[in-house]
Amino acid sequence: MPRSAFRRRALSLTPLVDVIFLLLLFFMLTSTFSRYGEIEIAAAAGGGGGPTDRMQFLQLGEDRLRLAGQEVAMGALAGRLAGATLLVSLDGEVRAQRLIDLMAVLRGVPDLSLTVLR
Repeated sequence: MPRSAFRRRALSLTPLVDVIFLLLLFFMLTSTFSRYGEIEIAAAAGGGGGPTDRMQFLQLGEDRLRLAGQEVAMGALAGRLAGATLLVSLDGEVRAQRLIDLMAVLRGVPDLSLTVLR
């Protein structure tokens, strides 16, 4: 039996490109773009920002938090800092996420002025 010649057809990429564009369009239209909250901080530079009568000093470490030299829990800070000026000093091993967590807790404190020392 003679073999018939089998010839492959060239693959067209046009339908593949169309499908990719449709998928891209679908995901772009169905995704939601969330807004990230802004947390205002001031860098310590020269003349201060607020009154010094209620100034508190906070040391932020990777696993500890010290307010005026005493260990304190993250949840207990909000009640002790209303209307104060807070200076935050970072230990060398502190990650950025730890600072963001602290600022998220302090966001709800009324009349708090926050300064992060460099």
